[in-house]
Amino acid sequence: MEGKSLNYTFLIEQDEDGTYIAKVPDIPGCYTQGKTVEQAMGRIREAIQVCLEAE
Repeated sequence: MEGKSLNYTFLIEQDEDGTYIAKVPDIPGCYTQGKTVEQAMGRIREAIQVCLEAE
């Protein structure tokens, strides 16, 4: 997968506890969370990579 660039849309929502939940609608089960939007964005990039490698 190295050298390949793929683009995915992800959504970030804040839950009732203030945690930010990031998910990728096009990849079932691909989601993560963070205390800040920036943290959630960094983690969703990692989650996408892990989800694609698991397929």
